[in-house]
Amino acid sequence: MIAIQNETLASLFEQFNIDQDNVSVELLKLADTDSRYLKDLKINVQNALNYANLNKKESALIALSVAYNEKNTVLIPVFEQMATENGATAEEIGETVAVVSMMNVNNVFYRFRHYTNKDYYNQTPAGIKMSVMMNPVLGKEFFELMSLAVSAVNGCEMCVNAHEDSVLKHGSTQARVYDAIRLTAVIKGFAAII
Repeated sequence: MIAIQNETLASLFEQFNIDQDNVSVELLKLADTDSRYLKDLKINVQNALNYANLNKKESALIALSVAYNEKNTVLIPVFEQMATENGATAEEIGETVAVVSMMNVNNVFYRFRHYTNKDYYNQTPAGIKMSVMMNPVLGKEFFELMSLAVSAVNGCEMCVNAHEDSVLKHGSTQARVYDAIRLTAVIKGFAAII
């Protein structure tokens, strides 16, 4: 077991119950130089998981969707446990996995359409089955919000615009969207170095 000497990093790992054996080379570089960024990261993650327009379960599920999308095997169990502790069911966690997979399909497909912008591609039906979107366990508004978050991480402009519009049409607010995207950005940064 590695003994983490940096107090901020040790505290971050303790807060999220992360095994110290999972410390990455990137985090060790920051810890070894006592980088101020570690303090920023710790504060940003704590704040992001407590934004006013998302409840604890929603925050954990969005964070989990980012961890799944990034295939981050350290953060997946952290956010899965956090989601469960805040009332997420096995079905909701399973649907989170489905959202991530489906958005990866859609993000590639619709980015291609957007980049090429040719009539044939834009007018030909996608032929991609997406029945999970019709009656989601997570509820339509939150399903769309999570889809928006994953699409933002994956950089699909068409999907971001479509899901943001859908979230608002399902009764959400721009403040809620903003908090979800800020959370998504912070967890993406966390996943990049852990």
